[in-house]
Amino acid sequence: MKVVIPVAGAGTRLRPHTYTQPKPLMPVAGKPIICFIIDKLVEVGLTDFVFVIGYLGEKIRDFIEQTYPHLQTEFVYQESREGSAHAIWTAREAIEDEDEIFIAFGDTIFDVDLKFMLECQYSCLGVKKVSDPREFGVAEIDENGFATRMVEKPRIPKSNMAIVGLYKVKDVPVLLRVINHMIQHDLRSVGEFQLTDALQLMLEQGMRFQTLTVNNWFDCGRKEVLLETNAMLLSRRGYATNEFSLPEFDNAIFIHPVAVGANCQISNSIIGPNVTIGDNVTINYSIVKDSIIGSFAALEDVVLKHSVIGSDAGIRGMNLSLNIGDNTEIDFD
Repeated sequence: MKVVIPVAGAGTRLRPHTYTQPKPLMPVAGKPIICFIIDKLVEVGLTDFVFVIGYLGEKIRDFIEQTYPHLQTEFVYQESREGSAHAIWTAREAIEDEDEIFIAFGDTIFDVDLKFMLECQYSCLGVKKVSDPREFGVAEIDENGFATRMVEKPRIPKSNMAIVGLYKVKDVPVLLRVINHMIQHDLRSVGEFQLTDALQLMLEQGMRFQTLTVNNWFDCGRKEVLLETNAMLLSRRGYATNEFSLPEFDNAIFIHPVAVGANCQISNSIIGPNVTIGDNVTINYSIVKDSIIGSFAALEDVVLKHSVIGSDAGIRGMNLSLNIGDNTEIDFD
């Protein structure tokens, strides 16, 4: 079974970071978002991946080829970003001979029984109850857990079960046929060709979709969710740096959980809780908590909380909550 991961989006809600860094490569709990997705799929035996790239796509391609050389990977370029169904259509030549595929959006960290989804005799959707379903694709579900209707961003939702960006789809030729029909007849929702609409057309043609409620789901498209996800994952076993394996730093106090990258220089500072620090970071005379610090950043005489600091950023002398992109330097002296 091939896995299709659309990662062509511009990540506008995470700017300024995504001007220079693709959203799937943003760090959370010590590793990029996309690694959480790929690693979980590899754990259940999936090794054949198709990535739909676009904005800053070469960075994603280079990272995946270097990090996962053992996987079978293919990259297709989505020249115009016209929605999630259009992304799948862009990959049609790579998947047209498949009986079934697995689709995972490249900016979503999830906790779900993937084996159930893969072994389900029907197509399968990951769903999660949300407080405001108007922002998502929504599935209406019967008493046996099968989807009866799917709607993209409904104005008046009849269900609060959001479709979370995880799909096992059987009958791939039918999926491609309905997407082609949508494109030929310009059938859009919210201005784009939506995968939710394509699946609804399949449903109307008699295909069945089993739903599975995910345990956790984080759409890491906003700073607040990114930091919340970082804190949640650091609190789990195996993500944070072991307090007994931290290098000897000069006069530094760590309040766990924290994740500290390689070759960092940290002195006269208090770090944590819930802090992820990239590689080659320098921190001096600073207090940092509930934050993500990109690689090669330099902080001196600062107090940071609830902040996301991009790679190669430099900050000196301040006490604020910031959202600073890559290659930024700020001096408050």
